[in-house]
Formats: sequence, structure tokens, C-alpha cells
Amino acid sequence: MQRGFHDVMRAQFFASIADNALFVATIALLRENGAPDWQQAAVVSVFAFFYVVLAPVAGALADRFPKGRVMLASNTVKIVGCTLMLLTPFPLLAYSIVGLGAACYGPAKYGIVTELLPSAQLVKANGWIEGLTVISIILGLALGGALVGTTAARWLPNRNLVLSGLQIALLPQTAIVFVLGLYGLAALFNMPITATGVAMQPMPALHNLLWDCYRCNRILWHDKLGQISLATTTLFWGVGGPLRYLVIAWGAVALGYGISDATLLMGIVALGTAVGVLIASCKTTLDTAVDVLPLGVALGLVMIAMVWVSSVWVALPFLFVLGCIGGFMVVPMNALLQHRGATLMSSGRSIAVQNLNEQLGILAFGALSSALIASGMSVLVVLAMLGCVVAVCMTLIFLKHRLNQRTKPDAVLLRISA
Repeated sequence: MQRGFHDVMRAQFFASIADNALFVATIALLRENGAPDWQQAAVVSVFAFFYVVLAPVAGALADRFPKGRVMLASNTVKIVGCTLMLLTPFPLLAYSIVGLGAACYGPAKYGIVTELLPSAQLVKANGWIEGLTVISIILGLALGGALVGTTAARWLPNRNLVLSGLQIALLPQTAIVFVLGLYGLAALFNMPITATGVAMQPMPALHNLLWDCYRCNRILWHDKLGQISLATTTLFWGVGGPLRYLVIAWGAVALGYGISDATLLMGIVALGTAVGVLIASCKTTLDTAVDVLPLGVALGLVMIAMVWVSSVWVALPFLFVLGCIGGFMVVPMNALLQHRGATLMSSGRSIAVQNLNEQLGILAFGALSSALIASGMSVLVVLAMLGCVVAVCMTLIFLKHRLNQRTKPDAVLLRISA
């Protein structure tokens, strides 16, 4: 692996810790302010909003400027959004600004990997990316839970802090101050990332951006392998977005956990994901990536089975298996999608298309979850419904891939090495 790849990993690691700690702090802040449950469920959808709105621009932006500089600028936007959470009475609005930074960060982060490394190392690189991301998720959730829980209350018995004239009185606000420091650290690690030497592509005229996004989106959805990997990752992240909140809410209903303890349950899911990522990075290649599709059905069944779990000792292995299946699936699917995108178009545009579809999935499933919870439906029922959707959709995706193989088997196989 080139040195530049390691610089990217260090910057991503601390930015991801901050993202996940901020997620917990945002939910805690909403609860502290007495916000209804549907607003807490909407946190994931609010974060995804700018991913969808900026999809036509984000990929072109990542291709127009050195991706390391785009990552640094995007991280600065996150700092601005995080700061606004301390200043505004509308935390969801400020949190959406953090999502704005993340929307520009994603295409640059994943796109630079395809510029730094040959395609033969993409699965291994994705193993590193997802592995470190999972570790950062565990650390970020644990940090966020600790900062808003009773542990931090013991550390900070007098937490009426003053920062540049701003009164910091709530534990969630104190947590946000810590998160600001993490974003600053990520920015420092981001600075050494230099240009990769790949020629920059001109930014299309504004009126052409929507057409360009549509064109790239259509190319991937019509590619025999691109459509399978894109459908899988869209479903995986679409359901995985609201699942972050639902697991915390499920911990409260099924196990009687508060938000601080419930975040540890997400840590178990992340730990399982890390194990799945590790196994996938060692055992799978681009040629065998589609072999993981049947596991998607198992993922949905595990989600459904969680409805009947009421013991923490049963819950822990369930959550671990849930994460392990997801991690094992996402690495080869991401690698296959990146390879097809970089082959059929530019790396930045292909990642932007991926983000657009995945975040549309998060918006759709997040809005559905929020609406169902707002209507008074139990978290357990919502979780079971999402599990059914996953199982059915993954069955359809697998059948579609089998149909692709029967209609044009040679084309499907040859495109991996195209």
C-alpha cells in the first residue's frame, strides 16, 4: 500500500470517530430538549439529505480538484455544522450541515483509493477501509455514550463550562465540544494528503450536472454487474441507516437500556462487522464477489428474529452475527462497484452515483421508520418489517443475477477484467 493510502486512512479514522460520537450526542440532545421520538428517528434521514441533493455536484467536484483538498474542505464544513449545534435551537438543522460535509467527503475519500492503488488491491484496500471504519464506529459510539451518560456526569460534576462566551450546560453539548476536537484532529491528519498525479477533469456546466448524474446513474444500473452490486449496497446502507437508531430504541424496549448502554449494542454490531470485513478481505476477490448475495436473505431473517429476543445474553450473539453478515457482504460488493464505476466512468462520479442511491435508500427507509414510529407503531414491529424487506429484496437481487448469467454469461464474467 502506498503512503498516501495510509494518510487517507488516518484522516478517515478520526473523522469517523467524530461522526459516530456526534450521532449519539445529537440523539441525546434531542431527548434532553424533549423532542418527540420521530425526530430522533429522523436524525439519519436529515444527515442523508445533502447526499441526495448534492449527488450531481459532489462527484464532479471530487474529479475537478485534488481529492485530498476536497476531503480537507469537507471536514471543515463538518466543523461548522458541529459548532452550529451549540448555537442553534434546531439541532436537526445543524446536523444536516454536518451531512453536507460528509456528502462531499465520500466521493473524494473512495475515489482517491482507486487513484492510489491498482484494481487488484481494491478488495484488500476496502478491507482496510471498512475495518478501520468499523473500529472507529465502535470507538465513536462508546465515546458518545460515555460522554452523554452517567460516567461523564461523574467526571464533570460541574459541567457549566464557558467556551468563547457560550454557556455549555448539558452533557450532550459537552460531548459536541469533544467532537469538535476530533474533527480538528482529522483535519491535521488530512493535510499531508497530496495530489495523486491523476489528471483533473473539467467541471461540467451547471445545467449539465443533472444530465451528467443521470447518465452515470443509468450506466451503472444497466451494467450487468454494476446493477447487482449497486442494488445490494443501496439496500444494505438504506436499511443500515435507520437500523442505527432502531437498535438503540430496541435496546430500550427489549432490554430496558438507556441511551448510554444502548450505544454499546451498536458497538457489538460494529464488532461483528469488523470480523466479517476481515474474513471477506482475506477470502473473497472481485471474481467471487457475487457469491455473497445469498447471505443477504440471512441478514433479513436475523433482523426478524431479534423481535423475540429479551435477554442480553441472547441479544449479544444475535447482534454480532447481524454485523458479521453485513461486513462480509459489503466489502466485495463495494469493491466490485468501485471497479465497475472506475471502468465505465470516472472514480469520483461513480462514487457519487453510489452515494446518491445509498442515501436515497437511507432517506426512504428513514422516512418510513419515522412515519411508522410517529403513528404509534412499536419499534419491534418496525424492525421486523425492515427484516422482511431485506430478505425479499435480496432474494430478488440474487434471482436477477442468475437471470443475467443465463442471458449473457460471457459478458458478465468478462466485465470483471474489463
